[in-house]
Amino acid sequence: MQCKYHPDRTAQFLCATCKAPLCSECAEEVEPGHYLCFQCAMIQSVSAVGTSIKQRREQEEKSRKKRKRWGPFRYFLIVSSVLIGVMWGVILFGGREPPPRMASVDLARKGRVLLFMVDGAIKRYAHYEGDKYPEKLTDLVPKYLSLRDNEIFYLKKLTYERNTAAGYRLSLVSNKPGEMDITLTPKGVEATLPSEEVPK
Repeated sequence: MQCKYHPDRTAQFLCATCKAPLCSECAEEVEPGHYLCFQCAMIQSVSAVGTSIKQRREQEEKSRKKRKRWGPFRYFLIVSSVLIGVMWGVILFGGREPPPRMASVDLARKGRVLLFMVDGAIKRYAHYEGDKYPEKLTDLVPKYLSLRDNEIFYLKKLTYERNTAAGYRLSLVSNKPGEMDITLTPKGVEATLPSEEVPK
């Protein structure tokens, strides 16, 4: 059997891929006892290079995806989500409870303290009840206003009316002599001089 590429030479090896007869000069030993012709050796080396390039690209793509997965923006999203969740937890579950009334406050004598306590309760009611205001002040107890059963009668010291223009108006039934008349609305405080002090 003669060499495929040198017909004047005797073939000593066979190409492991294409089975072509090869002389010692044409045979390339790629592994011990494993010979290839020049063309098959070239195809195998190009294929190996292509495979290694493909594997390298796949590895780079995987590492790029990992970097993208845990990039700064992802960390920002995670932290933001946690903070938003905590905020909504406080709003939904932590904000409904009325603030505890200080035991030292004497509501019988401190009418203005009661006035501002009730105003805060009305605002909390509106926040959690879809921007609606209570029909009467007793609707605030106990969910939005912390008053004991024997203290609810203090609400009679206040005048309250729902008002289309202002939302509501809240004031004391009577002031001490010489004190300003204070009316609370969703927009803020309206204060007027006592009737005897109104300039003529």
